[in-house]
Amino acid sequence: MLLSPQAERNWEGVCSVLQEALEEQSHRQLFALELGSGTGQHVIRFAQKMPFVTWQPSDIQEEAQQSIKAYIAATNAMTVLPPVHLDASEPWEKWAGLSRSSCDVIVAINLLQYSPFKTAQGVFNGAGHIIKQNGLLVTYGAYAINGTITPRCNEILEEELRKMNPEWGLPDVDVLRQLAYANGMRMERMVSRVHCSVKSDDKNFHHFCHTGGDGRMLQMPHFQKTIEMCITAFFIDKK
Repeated sequence: MLLSPQAERNWEGVCSVLQEALEEQSHRQLFALELGSGTGQHVIRFAQKMPFVTWQPSDIQEEAQQSIKAYIAATNAMTVLPPVHLDASEPWEKWAGLSRSSCDVIVAINLLQYSPFKTAQGVFNGAGHIIKQNGLLVTYGAYAINGTITPRCNEILEEELRKMNPEWGLPDVDVLRQLAYANGMRMERMVSRVHCSVKSDDKNFHHFCHTGGDGRMLQMPHFQKTIEMCITAFFIDKK
């Protein structure tokens, strides 16, 4: 069972936004797909807070899939399905057998910045086919806005990502907006979240980030006394 301190820090904020967005539909059972589920901490927390949603976690790494299974067993999560192997950069027809218009919600947390641009293209293309009419695609992470990256800690994150893989980096919200429009969606809203990260005295203390790109689990050191602003972007199917 893998543990991500980052996931423990941000799950509640993401969950509260999801709950607000789905509140009007809480009278019926919804189906949600999580892309790049990583350790499984997010999907388990979401399931506990939103029992009206059946969750399908996914990941491209076997280690992550085993961790998700362990969390499901440990929490006896009845509304979380067994994880599936899914590479979001591939055509939607290869998305674990999911059929067209089968999902009410697709969630991607900290996936796009740790992946090549083709993954973002795949996410939006796949969502355009798999999300039901008036469904939601929710992405969470640090982004550039109109070509500008702020605050300084996000600039540092961008630099570190580029060093690890030149194809990684903070996606621009305007580019994502264009991808959404090209796939029959529009941006509905953006919600800012601020996180404070203080470096631990323990040199062995890191948080794990699932890349979502090549399947590796990376150890990323905490920044020293920085503020990280993340944005949750919502795209709604308008077809």
